[in-house]
Amino acid sequence: MLRTLFWASRPLSWVNTAYPFAAAVLLTGGLPWWLVALGTVFFLVPYNLAMYGINDVFDYESDLRNPRKGGVEGAVVDRSAQRGVLRAACLLPVPFVAVLAGYGIATGNVLSVLVLAVSLFAVVAYSWAGLRFKERPFVDAMTSATHFVSPAVYGLVLARAEFTAGLWAVLVGFFLWGMASQMFGAVQDVVPDREGGLASVATVLGARPTVWLAAGLYALSGALMLLTQWPGQLAALLAVPYLVDAWRFRGVTDEDSARANAGWKTFLWLNYATGFLVTMLLIWWARVHVL
Repeated sequence: MLRTLFWASRPLSWVNTAYPFAAAVLLTGGLPWWLVALGTVFFLVPYNLAMYGINDVFDYESDLRNPRKGGVEGAVVDRSAQRGVLRAACLLPVPFVAVLAGYGIATGNVLSVLVLAVSLFAVVAYSWAGLRFKERPFVDAMTSATHFVSPAVYGLVLARAEFTAGLWAVLVGFFLWGMASQMFGAVQDVVPDREGGLASVATVLGARPTVWLAAGLYALSGALMLLTQWPGQLAALLAVPYLVDAWRFRGVTDEDSARANAGWKTFLWLNYATGFLVTMLLIWWARVHVL
């Protein structure tokens, strides 16, 4: 079961949610170290187990038909383990959420509790039967983007950051990047999703238009970085590799959409290189505007 939970939590993607929270609270400052550590651990493992574990349980039929499932890109949770995975996905976050919400209430920061609630609702609503936002085209991309942007927003609100025009540009750009990434990731699953009766932006628009739309959103997300303070404008360049990666598949068809998996694998590792460069930019920005 521990092995199943580990793979169901998508360890390759842990940093994608923990990093935005940690970066937001550390740059803003003012929070006790234990709260920063607890929040980072929460968004590192329990949050991802909830997000992906619930997804793997309710996407079982589609995952069986998907050749890329069964490894770092997603677990195929056997029926005998599904109840245990669902229980762990729902219960493991509880003590973390209780402390984080309790701190917000105790310090009079009710808005932080509301942001955390929205974040957790998006995690559950994306895959849970009866809600299944992932099967509502365009709502699926917006919900997925919320999964990655909301930890940063939560960290900023929790630390009582000042929301400047530049900060809003970063958050909106990050949100558009998240939408583009979800759309591009859905292209490779057009065939198994249709066979499994699942809807997505890619199954509705088709593989090729979805790639074009994702590329456009990547470009727009990069353009928004030009509205930030120097050296934040340099972050616009970080959107270019994602745009190039998606653009390679501009001629993909529904029938051969599985070949977009090569682009998705590039995307997964590209996140680590981008994360390093973002860290360097944040340090530079902090030295200019904070230190």
